[in-house]
Amino acid sequence: MKILIACEESQKVCTAFRARGHEAYSCDILPESGGHPEWHIQGDVVPLLEQEWDMIVAFPPCTHLAVSGAAHFAKKIADGRQQQGVDFFMKFANSKCPRVAIENPIGIMSKRWRKPDQIIQPWQFGDPFQKSTCLWLKGLPLLVPTKEVDHGEFKKWIDPKTGKTKSQPMWFFKSLSAKTAEERTRIRNRTFDGIALAMAEQWSDAPEEKKEIPLF
Repeated sequence: MKILIACEESQKVCTAFRARGHEAYSCDILPESGGHPEWHIQGDVVPLLEQEWDMIVAFPPCTHLAVSGAAHFAKKIADGRQQQGVDFFMKFANSKCPRVAIENPIGIMSKRWRKPDQIIQPWQFGDPFQKSTCLWLKGLPLLVPTKEVDHGEFKKWIDPKTGKTKSQPMWFFKSLSAKTAEERTRIRNRTFDGIALAMAEQWSDAPEEKKEIPLF
């Protein structure tokens, strides 16, 4: 199959599909960090959506959509950034491609569009980490967990503003020590190996699912 992995610079998913013999290409405004520039299209992904693809797996930016940033929603709604994020997300949802998967953390798209088809965790696919990951699917089956493991370490602290104890996955907490904001974003957005492998293995031979997805 000819597959577009949109908004992916790590090439985790792209490499997994390539290993199974597919003509997969990653695309991102950033240069690739997966070591295969020959499989990477650096630039705007939107024009590519008009091309013929057998499958699109998209990881649109969640900066203005995820509930983790709810404290900033009012400002982002006022200046239009949130709507821009919604519009970009929906370009994948409304793509003419017969098989589409859109990944995002828990956020506003569950209300702005529809609830995700499933919410998965890295620990369901062999990686001992916690990260709630939503999948909206068209023409593709749900991912089946491959190996459940421990949920990983968590960092607890007392919020000085509320006095309440909070908890955060340790891998996410450690990302705060990255030298730049760009590097922190790369670490947080990178797809875990087990999920990337499951996508490639379970969607490679999946027949096209005849399921209508409502337009925005």
